[in-house]
Amino acid sequence: MSLVDTRIPEPKRFIPGATGDWEVIIGMEVHAQVISNSKLFSGAATEFGAEPNNNVSLVDAAMPGMLPVINVECVRQAVRTGLGLKAEINNRSIFDRKNYFFPDLPQGYQISQFKDPIVGEGKIIISVGPDKQGNFEDVEIGIERLHLEQDAGKSMHDQHPTMSYIDLNRSGVALMEIVSKPDLRSSDEAKAYMTKLRSIVRYLGTCDGNMDEGSMRADVNVSVRKPGGEFGTRCEIKNVNSIRFIGQAIEYEARRQIAILEDGGTIDQETRLFDAAKGETRAMRSKEDAHDYRYFPDPDLLPLEFDDAFVAELAKDLPELPDEKKDRFVSLGLSAYDASILVSERAIADYFEKVADGRDAKAAANWVINDLLGALNKAGLSIDETPVDPGQLGGIIDLIKSGDISGKIAKDLFEIVWNEGGEPAAIVEARGMKQVTDTGAIEKAVDEIIAANPDKVEQAKAKPTLAGWFVGQVMKATQGKANPQAVQALVKQKLGLEE
Repeated sequence: MSLVDTRIPEPKRFIPGATGDWEVIIGMEVHAQVISNSKLFSGAATEFGAEPNNNVSLVDAAMPGMLPVINVECVRQAVRTGLGLKAEINNRSIFDRKNYFFPDLPQGYQISQFKDPIVGEGKIIISVGPDKQGNFEDVEIGIERLHLEQDAGKSMHDQHPTMSYIDLNRSGVALMEIVSKPDLRSSDEAKAYMTKLRSIVRYLGTCDGNMDEGSMRADVNVSVRKPGGEFGTRCEIKNVNSIRFIGQAIEYEARRQIAILEDGGTIDQETRLFDAAKGETRAMRSKEDAHDYRYFPDPDLLPLEFDDAFVAELAKDLPELPDEKKDRFVSLGLSAYDASILVSERAIADYFEKVADGRDAKAAANWVINDLLGALNKAGLSIDETPVDPGQLGGIIDLIKSGDISGKIAKDLFEIVWNEGGEPAAIVEARGMKQVTDTGAIEKAVDEIIAANPDKVEQAKAKPTLAGWFVGQVMKATQGKANPQAVQALVKQKLGLEE
């Protein structure tokens, strides 16, 4: 990982300690499983949830004489990801052997890339906030590299009282290791970075980003220093599989290191694990340096080479990515905050665009964000599981615009569509939910409320803001069906409050 400091420290990112402020320095190595039907160097399947050792070829099991053969789809996916990270694509890269022993690594080495990765430097723009004033800050985080490598298998220690079992289904699965520069300065920035990176690979379709299934996980490097000082000794927190846990692990580890240094101790360079149940990190092993792995080019694999035409063909078919989509949504009149929510997941953005097609973008955004996403969150559902499709939500917005229903009736209608389904216009017609726009009927209701409350009339004439009480009573009497603007105008007219 690069040790070049590209960030200017800001006081708001400092952590107070007994001896003054401290700055936390964070770099992340994210392992993203490539979406591919087969593994990086074999034809074995990659499906999640298969029976143990069901997706294993002779290559994955490292049987003698078995040779790796590169999966070109994994190469395409890595290049597409590099393009999505605005990164340099290297037309020539080399696969190396990274030597270390794990019981679930049959070869005794991992085929990875070291000095010559497939993707070089890039960048991600993250948005951090809101602060107390409701503002967000855009921060550029450097990408050091992206390289391809094969995953190891899995050791299972809970299957037998005295032995560990090995599942090689993941052995040989293609991973993209995306290494950031040490540009992150807080747990909030680290969480925003991981969220943005996951969003980008999901938009690209290069990784599903399902952290709970292990297809995306992070090694988090944390060190602390006095502001503007030299880099401190870093500790690596291994295999963190949740964005929330990333934040918790950083907060704990930074304060652990500060406490040690303020007591006059030194930080040991080591690999640590995050215990989610206890909310703390604990030592796993001393941290290796690159030379400990004895990297050397894999003699079974030629250098990976492709031309500019190969890259250009992939670039031509890239989808619109979150930053570009956000800018386009803002150009439609949305706030940057609302646009950020809508582009956070490609499925949400796609849903919004269908609702907004031919309609007011702000109205569509309000309904998607406040009503639909609110209901989904409350029900514990994803956007893909929504019971209200874009056509139905668009139909509700159309009925508001046409004046057939009021905003209040629209909320009730949304609940009906959510729970029972159906076409909004048909529901309004069948259930008599249409808004009352007949001024004669509204005037009659206003007259009745005024006649029944002479004391309130005198109060309203002395204090015009009390006219709202009459509006509320009329809306209640008409079961919310009266046109609110017509009610307000008639109430002011009848009370002699017109300007």
